[in-house]
Amino acid sequence: MSKKLINDPDNLISELIAGMLSAHPKHLTTQGVTGRAIVARNGPREGKVGIVIGGGSGHEPAFAGYVGQGLADAAPLGNIFASPSPAQIVDAGLAASGGAGVLFLFGNYTGDVMNFAMAEEEMAKHGVTARSFVTTDDVASAPPDQIDERRGIAGNFFVFKVAGAAADQNASLQEVQEAARRANAATRTMGVALSACSMPQTGKANFEIPLGEMEIGMGIHGEPGIARIPAESADAVTDRLMTPILYELGLTAGDRVAVLVNGLGSTTLLELYLLHRRVAEMLSDRRVEIHNSWVGEYCTSLEMGGASVSLMKLDEDLQAWLDHPCDTPALQVGAPRDPLIASAPNIPNPRSQSADKPVSVTPRTELVATGPITPDVFRQMMAASATAIFAARNWLCELDGAIGDGDHGITMEIGWKAALAALDHAPEKATISELSEAIAAAFLDAVGASAGPLYATGFQRAGAAVSDRLNLDSAAMVAWLQGMCHGIKDRGGAAAGDKTMLDAWLPAIDAATSAAAQDATVKTCLAAAAEAASNGARGTTQMQSNRGRSKKLGARSIGHQDPGAASTAILLAAWSEAVRDL
Repeated sequence: MSKKLINDPDNLISELIAGMLSAHPKHLTTQGVTGRAIVARNGPREGKVGIVIGGGSGHEPAFAGYVGQGLADAAPLGNIFASPSPAQIVDAGLAASGGAGVLFLFGNYTGDVMNFAMAEEEMAKHGVTARSFVTTDDVASAPPDQIDERRGIAGNFFVFKVAGAAADQNASLQEVQEAARRANAATRTMGVALSACSMPQTGKANFEIPLGEMEIGMGIHGEPGIARIPAESADAVTDRLMTPILYELGLTAGDRVAVLVNGLGSTTLLELYLLHRRVAEMLSDRRVEIHNSWVGEYCTSLEMGGASVSLMKLDEDLQAWLDHPCDTPALQVGAPRDPLIASAPNIPNPRSQSADKPVSVTPRTELVATGPITPDVFRQMMAASATAIFAARNWLCELDGAIGDGDHGITMEIGWKAALAALDHAPEKATISELSEAIAAAFLDAVGASAGPLYATGFQRAGAAVSDRLNLDSAAMVAWLQGMCHGIKDRGGAAAGDKTMLDAWLPAIDAATSAAAQDATVKTCLAAAAEAASNGARGTTQMQSNRGRSKKLGARSIGHQDPGAASTAILLAAWSEAVRDL
């Protein structure tokens, strides 16, 4: 078990935000109803494109550390290693908006892509044009001909800096997006991990690197890299990291670059300077000029041991944007300057005006009342699944640590805690459809990551499928399950065999549908679904991942059960058990 200086893990992010505000009161404040949008005191202004950068916590100083004049106007903070939710992103977007549009910038991860896309849609409802840009600098995560599938890691630093400078110079939304595209195209990163990080909620390492070994190409969430090899010297490691970067950037004599040697959390500056020494030697041998260097912790992975090297190949524009003044807690370039004009007014968040309105209750007299699954039984089913997820949290994290970032159990725990709270606050006579909608909203607001949008859409569709029902019979129960599955499938875009939660959901739906067609009882339908989901989850062990973070592993993902499929099996088993005595 690792030792961390934390209090209650459930309060970790709120206390992180409080600490950042108390440490940097001249730079930072918060806006919005979620409390998760860190906003520059001297950044947003009328007529300027708003810059919103974001991702999960645990990467400090990224992302909120780069909020300030000349760089980012706001940053929504997600949970540890998890994307911020659409509501949190919208809070940041509205705070950053000065009437010229807002650009969201974030790493290329499934959860971030889904949540920021949903936030774009919500921003449009508020009359604000928002666009998204994903960073893809990680050389190790996909070959050059699949560059759009690469992860965004420490090279975010350069892309954020360029976009922030372009916006600060009053470029249009399209021009700022083009500046970000140029910076991303000119940036490459490669990393190495020497030791694991651990999730604050569990204290357990989310992966293992044996003594005397290292992982080349590991991601900033602890995703396994491309190769595990014996540990090497600083120079040998630098050569490994630099070789693919130099090849892809095509650097030749006379070129200029910016260099970032980034520590992942527990690697000393002494070691990082050794890496930079070798980077400088290799560039000098090629007569490539270093325009500027940054050495230190700029995008971490909790307490992971290791480092990454990023290069950005410069042209006149990129160099000018890189040199443009900025003043943030984690990065200062040039002399501080007075604000160009006063900060943009605080735009009211329309969501806050209805946040506390009670859920509307459909008249029960108009609903079909046949079937044993009453709203009270449905509440018991949901409570049972929450209890089961809480009990399996650490196991789910272990499964995720083998092929992902190690947080799936925590993510599901956060979601189901929020779901239970939503059920507690729902009207006593709320229908199953309304309870499903409440759970959907809870997941979306509390979780972020990929599970937030997936389960939110699933519960929304499930509730809609039984909106004419008070109680559920076998056919209606199966329709509810089908709504869950179809919502998850449509939101995520995965298919059978991709090694995702759908490999448990799809066979579960087939089994339940078949049972219902034979006039089986509700408990028989749910038992069939639970058994099929369990078999499907175990079957993912021999699959190669085609979706999400684990896709980057290729054949290395074989031999590990998909954590999303495993949690699906847990949910269905709990629901089945909850109705066993009906």
